[in-house]
Amino acid sequence: MERPLVLELKANSLDDGPGIRTAIFFKGCPLDCIWCHNPESKKAGAELSVATEDCIGCFTCKTVCPLGAAGPDRPGIVDRSICDNCFRCTETCPPKGLQRVGLEMPMEDIVARCVSDKVFFDVSGGGVTLSGGEPTLFPEWIGELCRKLKEEDINLHMETCGMFDYERVREHILPYLSSIYMDIKIMDREKHKKYCGVYNDTILENFRRLWKDSEELGFDLLPRTPLIPNITDTEENLKAIAAFYQELGVGKTELLPYNPTWYTKNAKLGLTLNEELQGLDSWQSPEKIKLCKEIFTEQGIECI
Repeated sequence: MERPLVLELKANSLDDGPGIRTAIFFKGCPLDCIWCHNPESKKAGAELSVATEDCIGCFTCKTVCPLGAAGPDRPGIVDRSICDNCFRCTETCPPKGLQRVGLEMPMEDIVARCVSDKVFFDVSGGGVTLSGGEPTLFPEWIGELCRKLKEEDINLHMETCGMFDYERVREHILPYLSSIYMDIKIMDREKHKKYCGVYNDTILENFRRLWKDSEELGFDLLPRTPLIPNITDTEENLKAIAAFYQELGVGKTELLPYNPTWYTKNAKLGLTLNEELQGLDSWQSPEKIKLCKEIFTEQGIECI
């Protein structure tokens, strides 16, 4: 059974579903959104993160690197054309400027960590959130994790991009969930391919099926749209999304204002920032967010 790497296990989260939650971020995503706020979650495999600003010039990484790829005298501290991700440098770097991204965690350890937070779930109406990356990449393994958490009477919530094999997810994951947040980013098929790396046909169809199955299977479904300047926050795109919701009878959505705190993450992974995002290192104005919300409220769709 294929299993995911864990990017982060974040306790006391207030932003990933109702109540106080423990959010589990898994590595790997079928989309390649150019604005991804967690670019370290895209690849399913482990990666090396390099914070060049933390380097103190001690040359410890150079002494342990078997390939000579690391050292203050190397481009970007680590020459990625040579590095084979053995991660020895991450074990010895004094300021922790070199870090492994993506850890193997036994399912039993994850369950134990979540159970230790159950008192906070119970008093706040919270629980465990499955996030990523994209947890549905590993439906059998995630389904088994859900089963074990459900045996502990823990509420389960999932965040998804919607690009998944519906039948496998319905069989292994959906029966355990109380709620789902699903992103609807771009309605235009070609623009979705351009900015997210894949066409949106499967995503839209999966949302239709989730919306239809939500009552039968007993989970709440909330669609969300990240507001990316000049890409997803255009009047044309938001009106198309609102029309899609009206067609299905969806009465509530959430808009996620652009958050620039991810802006420097790509460099740490050796990735180049897309030229269309150059200069997008500031927060969206309240006025712009208000205008975006009005597009939905004018169509009778509650916008939270």
